[in-house]
Amino acid sequence: MDRAHGAALQLRQLPPTSSAHPLTELSFSYKENLIGALLAIFGHLVVSIALNLQKYCHIRLAGSKDPRAYFKTKTWWLGLFLMLLGELGVFASYAFAPLSLIVPLGAVSVIASAIIGIIFIKEKWKPKDFLRRYILSFVGCGLAIVGTYLLVTFAPNSHEKMTGENITRHLVSWPFLLYMLVEIILFCLLLYFYKEKNANNIIVILLLVALLGSMTVVTVKAVAGMLILSIQGNLQLDYPIFYVMFVCMVATAVYQAAFLNQASQMYDSSLIASVGYILSTTIAITAGAVFYLDFIGEDVLHICMFALGCLIAFLGVFLITRNRKKAIPFEPYISMDAMPGVQNMHDKGMTVQPDLKASFSYGALENNDNVSEIYAPATLPIMQEEHSSGGASGVPYRVLEHTKKE
Repeated sequence: MDRAHGAALQLRQLPPTSSAHPLTELSFSYKENLIGALLAIFGHLVVSIALNLQKYCHIRLAGSKDPRAYFKTKTWWLGLFLMLLGELGVFASYAFAPLSLIVPLGAVSVIASAIIGIIFIKEKWKPKDFLRRYILSFVGCGLAIVGTYLLVTFAPNSHEKMTGENITRHLVSWPFLLYMLVEIILFCLLLYFYKEKNANNIIVILLLVALLGSMTVVTVKAVAGMLILSIQGNLQLDYPIFYVMFVCMVATAVYQAAFLNQASQMYDSSLIASVGYILSTTIAITAGAVFYLDFIGEDVLHICMFALGCLIAFLGVFLITRNRKKAIPFEPYISMDAMPGVQNMHDKGMTVQPDLKASFSYGALENNDNVSEIYAPATLPIMQEEHSSGGASGVPYRVLEHTKKE
């Protein structure tokens, strides 16, 4: 009788315990998602501010004789400190939240750059012209914010301790090995067309960047997760897989930066930002879903809403970068022996910029990247008048006046 009574008491105590454990785990997973998302958003915001501070410092010192004068300014060092702090925040976010949540939050950096660019505009605009010029940026920022909200709300809640055993198990799983085979074949084909066939299309270059980037974020999550566990007391640094992942992370990041640098020399930065964000985010989410099984156990509604958030964020980033003014090619030096030829005359005749064709030059002019389109340099042809030999020994020039439309 006592045994039966004891068994009945045990049965009564089991259901509450078994039902409470999933709820506790679920709330903990949402808490980790929130921590990771906040760290990523904070990191991207700080990195955007840091880059704009350093760019502002370089523009202010464009006419300095010392090419490294920015090292002596507090603004540049503040930008460097903020950049390291932001990158550290983004790196740590991968240890808390799923890869599929952290990667799309790169849209925050584009939103922040657009807002900072509008705040620091030097030209004075009438409200009507301001709205007409930046309406796409406002719409893009709104869409990107809505997309980011959907991403955070409907992100996958799959969490797994980044131990050496778990990472090794994922690394040798058949789905990931098949994915790696497809990615390696695609990467080799793209690299062949890019190097041998001179296929310099922006899609080809940014696909190479995205394929490398997907491996970068996979290894970053593994390294960050193992470091966090080690700090918490569960040492993971004695596993060889940690150092394998670390080397892969550094190598893929270096080659990714090299391809991005090549793309920036051939295409506009706004086009690289929009296309690169879309391709990199799509491939990185796919890699995370295959390697870390992010979407296992998620219902169809959450997956569809997450995909909708990605599409809205993609559209927002495209509109923001689409509205950016294309950079005006600027020749920062005055050549000493390039006087014959075509001159570029800036507004009000304050500065004259000859074509830079010589090897020896001196001086620097103010950067005109932010000058309004109505103040853009106009190319005026210089025509030499013929004179008799008895005239002056100098070579006279006559500048023909042209309208802005010509």
